[in-house]
Formats: sequence, C-alpha cells, structure tokens
Amino acid sequence: MTEDKPHTPLFDRDRLLAWMVERGIDQTTHDHPAVFRVEEGLELKAAMPGAHTKNLFLKDKKGRLWLISARQDTVVDLKRADRWIGSARLSFGNETLMYETLGVRSGSVTALALINDVDRQVTFVLDKALWDADIVNFHPLTNTATTALDQAAFRRFLSLVGREPVILDFNVLTA
Repeated sequence: MTEDKPHTPLFDRDRLLAWMVERGIDQTTHDHPAVFRVEEGLELKAAMPGAHTKNLFLKDKKGRLWLISARQDTVVDLKRADRWIGSARLSFGNETLMYETLGVRSGSVTALALINDVDRQVTFVLDKALWDADIVNFHPLTNTATTALDQAAFRRFLSLVGREPVILDFNVLTA
C-alpha cells in the first residue's frame, strides 16, 4: 500500500453477496437502518430468526489482531479473554487498522469481513453458542443490513476463506 493510493477492500457488500451466490452459499439478507451497537438493533433483530452477533476487532500488546464473534447477549470480559485465547493484553483495534485488514468501518465489524483478510493477519475467535446455532446473523460488510446463514452455509463460508475459528464457550468461561 502506498501513501498516494489508499487501501481498497477486495469485497464490499455487493461483491460478498455475489461471491456467496457463485459458490452456492445460501443466505438471506435484510436491509435496515444503520445499527452501530447491539442495543440499537434489538427491535429489528426480533423479527429475524437465529443467533444475532456482536463482533469485536482487537489488538494485543504484541501486535496480533483478533476478531471475536459472540452471541449478542454473551458477556466477553476483555480483561480475562486474553488468557482464554492465548494473547497478551487486549484492546480495541483502531478504525484505520480495521479497514486495512477487514475492509470495514466501525459499526460494521463482522465475521464475514474475514474474506478481506487475505494475508490472514486476524485470528478468528468464535463463541461456541454461535458455532452451535442453527442460524447465525452477521452484517454483510455494512451495518445497514443483516445476513442470515444456516450453520452449514456459515461453515462453508469459513472453509472457502480458509479460516478455522478458535471456538470458546464464553458462558462457561465467565461463569
């Protein structure tokens, strides 16, 4: 990346959804007003079946990048999560770094953004509650829509982008 040429993500919403169609990944995408925090979208999500998510883009003190995707009602204790995932002191990654690695802006962080992390810089941590859910809902690289995938489609997506998540049961870890 040069200073005079800003980073452009490989995929945006339209390219992502077209990519899924081309690969036979069934999904349903619902458009809605922009949602920036889990609490803002509760009413919208009530009409959509499946597990809804919160997604945290993190950096540890060694410079490693992490994406944690958890059920929206899961408590993720960042002060203890570093021990669970094998990192060193986690903090939120800044928006510039998030855009450069995942191609999304604040409020649009999603596991589906892993498609833009072609250099595999981000370690993906997935809440066991999402791994076990029949349907999972993620933003399709924008916070003005939600994409629902059944578990087989979600796992196919992860396989096609070459990602095997670190699966943690946050409910057991925080109990």
